[in-house]
Amino acid sequence: MRKIDIFDTTLRDGEQSAGINLNTAEKIEIAKQLERLGVTIIEAGFPASSPGDFDAVNRIAGTVKNSIVTGLARCVQKDIDTTWEAIKVAEQPHIHVFLATSPIHMEYKLKKSPEQVVEQAVEAVKYAKKLFPLVQWSAEDGFRSDRDFLVKIIGEVIAAGATTINVPDTVGYASPQEYGELFKFLRENVRGADQVKFSAHCHDDLGMATANSIAAVENGADQVECTINGIGERAGNASLEEIGVALHIRKDIYPFETGLNLKEIKRTSQLVSRLTGVVIQPNKAIVGRNAFAHESGIHQDGVLKNPETYEIISPALIGEDDVPLVLGKHSGRAAFRDRAVKMGYDLSDDKLNKAFAEFKKLADRKKEITEEDLVTLLTEQQVLIEDVALYELKSVQVQYGTENIPTATVAVTTPTGEIATSAATGAGSVEAIFNTLEQLVGGTVNILDYRVTSVGKGRDALGEAVINLRYNGYTTTGRDAAQDVLEASAKAYLNAINRQLIQASIRAHQPTV
Repeated sequence: MRKIDIFDTTLRDGEQSAGINLNTAEKIEIAKQLERLGVTIIEAGFPASSPGDFDAVNRIAGTVKNSIVTGLARCVQKDIDTTWEAIKVAEQPHIHVFLATSPIHMEYKLKKSPEQVVEQAVEAVKYAKKLFPLVQWSAEDGFRSDRDFLVKIIGEVIAAGATTINVPDTVGYASPQEYGELFKFLRENVRGADQVKFSAHCHDDLGMATANSIAAVENGADQVECTINGIGERAGNASLEEIGVALHIRKDIYPFETGLNLKEIKRTSQLVSRLTGVVIQPNKAIVGRNAFAHESGIHQDGVLKNPETYEIISPALIGEDDVPLVLGKHSGRAAFRDRAVKMGYDLSDDKLNKAFAEFKKLADRKKEITEEDLVTLLTEQQVLIEDVALYELKSVQVQYGTENIPTATVAVTTPTGEIATSAATGAGSVEAIFNTLEQLVGGTVNILDYRVTSVGKGRDALGEAVINLRYNGYTTTGRDAAQDVLEASAKAYLNAINRQLIQASIRAHQPTV
């Protein structure tokens, strides 16, 4: 298999993203993680751009041992000298010099003729080669450059000592077919092309950076330049994780080896996101929060039977823990049962069906079902004795106003199967509900403790009510949840009463000694 070098420019091109400003310590931390990931080359920064960048590049060059460290420089002697001072402590000193070659850049930015550009590029590479054993030269805006001019200038810089030639799609304009054909053309027409490594550097302005990079590899590029999470100027750079995993998963058509430790991808992605402050979009390929998420009942059923029905990538491949199936209104019974079992619940089919019915009702009202929601729903079904007749809340209605006495009307199904309704007042809405329920269950009820907490986040979060009470001489705790805290309070009250009925049944069935 042909070896493809991964050139990571997260710390240089990636940091040029609007709003990103990494300090030296953060850059070192990312560089060490990139080394663990197994990238071939780390572009640590642009040493001549600022004292801070110089310091970061210098310290990374002295820290990283298993990846080559490089710094960016313009084709001017001062930049090259500064980069040498920063990089000379590295195991394999490497420099990346660049100069624009497209007509629009030469005329409007450089204000130089093509002949002057060739001369400047050659002089810079010759000078850099005196200091650095590894010299990469880039034709900025290479894709939009004249092909014959590219053949000429690349041939000259190879003769001057360049070891790697980078032909970037600086503005993300290329299509995969065009970009691949350019590399094929240069490989076949540049003098000395067989003596150097060709590199691809793609931006994602049209969303084709990954595809363009792979097209270049298919047509002779031996190096791909990319960033973690695809960060970079404008729409970003080619995404390292997408390229690395794509070449691995489709080895049947891409006979290439990158040397990446793919299990470090997730950790690297999260580190870069945390330190740069750039949030990863949920549907981002490979590393997005939803990259391995399935909510459709049909998809979930297939994944449970065989993950390969809908997953071409194993979460474990990139160092991701097992991703639980997303439970929402589109989920099916199979996914719900699977989650219940994994959470440690052993429910009968009847109880599972009841829990699933409640789950569906909740899913219609909530955007996201949390783990806490599921614990609440499933715990409700873990009853101790099957044949104990219990109370069930049918409805609760409260009339309340700042000038009126709160009045609650409650209907319940009694243990005898009848529907009973009652009403009572209280100092507040909750007290009115409790007073009404006390009439319905009979006996004296003393509320010992009562609290309501939020389950999950957001305005649609469940409210969980917990009640500790004394009923018929015994103390018990009940809990329940609903989006309406008054409904949750009524159900928690009845849950406590029902638990007492269950315990009473147990005591009645215990043999006397």
